[in-house]
Amino acid sequence: MKVVEAGSMAAAARRLDCTRAQISKQIGELERAFGVRLFERSTRRLSLTPSGEIFHQHALRALEAIQSTEIAVKNQGDAPRGLLRISASITFGRMYIAPLFPRIVARYPELSCELVLTDQLVDLVDDNIDLALRMTKAPPEDAVARKLVSLQRVIVGTPAYLASHGEPATPQELAEHQCFSYLPTADGRIWRLQDHNGEEISVPVSSKFHFNSVDCVHDAVLGGHGLAILPTYVCRPELAQGRLQTILDDYQPITRLGQFLYACYTPSRSRAPKVRAFLAELESEFDPVPPWERPEPAAR
Repeated sequence: MKVVEAGSMAAAARRLDCTRAQISKQIGELERAFGVRLFERSTRRLSLTPSGEIFHQHALRALEAIQSTEIAVKNQGDAPRGLLRISASITFGRMYIAPLFPRIVARYPELSCELVLTDQLVDLVDDNIDLALRMTKAPPEDAVARKLVSLQRVIVGTPAYLASHGEPATPQELAEHQCFSYLPTADGRIWRLQDHNGEEISVPVSSKFHFNSVDCVHDAVLGGHGLAILPTYVCRPELAQGRLQTILDDYQPITRLGQFLYACYTPSRSRAPKVRAFLAELESEFDPVPPWERPEPAAR
């Protein structure tokens, strides 16, 4: 583990306060025990073999299991403390997860929080993530996945755009419009919709510019440049204000991101007080009505 982390046997030896020869001997004993080479060695670099990759992944999980045992024994029933690392997608995390941190830290003074915002999948173990918020059809099989909230997506445009270009009356008419898609999705050039009978319709769409940011798609639609499928957690304020309007309401957009938000964490984290405390905060925030579905408070 230390050789992989440090990048060389010499660097690992310095971190472990032993000699390079001792490191080399132990690696050699491992390789003889398993009957495979774990590292490719050259004069310039050290890299894992395919067998070494497998060994390293299992070793990560084994060490995490050992650490989680210590956490479970020491912290069972204790107040949340230490560092809590949360991962979420960029837009959702900024809008709905970051605001929870001051509240939970105020409640638990011995707790500190880190929010890792990325639209790419993180590895819960390798990236040392305590809990990840994921929008997916298929939660990871090697993790606990707790369903938090249902996510609705709608097709939207500005009233001015629809007045100028016409409102599509059927899914097929979307082909006549500029339709913005979120680049990381594999189905960006094809919009898939489901009618009230459960039948799926695939519609080819196009646009002159593309984004890998939901915020940019949102801004492009608000600018009156075309149509997009957006989650209501992003566009609900503009819908309520009339700055955006939905179209083709009889059809449900289908995306690879799925219909639900999950809280995902490794089984070893399930009994950690800090994770349980944050799960309780999430459930309080999103159940029974998520914040973007709540009516705006009346002005005084």
